[in-house]
Amino acid sequence: MVGGTFDPLHDGHKRLLDRSFDLAGQGGHVVIGLTTDTFASRKVHPIRSFADRKSDLEAYIASKEHAARWNIEPLNDRFGSAVDSDFDAIVVSEETLPVAVEINKERRGKGRQKVDIHQITCVLAEDGRWISSTRIYRGEIDIHGHVLH
Repeated sequence: MVGGTFDPLHDGHKRLLDRSFDLAGQGGHVVIGLTTDTFASRKVHPIRSFADRKSDLEAYIASKEHAARWNIEPLNDRFGSAVDSDFDAIVVSEETLPVAVEINKERRGKGRQKVDIHQITCVLAEDGRWISSTRIYRGEIDIHGHVLH
């Protein structure tokens, strides 16, 4: 499992998605939680519609020809279906690691088996700081981390 708002879809998101598919491998299945418009509206910057973000994700994944099957499900809160679903691993960034730890606590509290947490390193922009959607919306960097000032 992997989740996010994915707006705009930047190189950090692509690393997260690619790692998820690498872990799933041939015959595996990746569940991608995509924040709903309501949940994503809590962000400090504007967010494109769920349909537009989903379309971008689908196009990126299709371009990669991964071996694993996949599906995108609406993410209405921080945990989505991760607390109650049967799956093996969750892939997170340094920024979202605490959410994965909370998911495992919730799973234990419900008597469910914990899942493996795979943390990727965040992709750095040219200036050595993380690529983030907020920085892109502020006009500091582009989706590949190139400085725009």
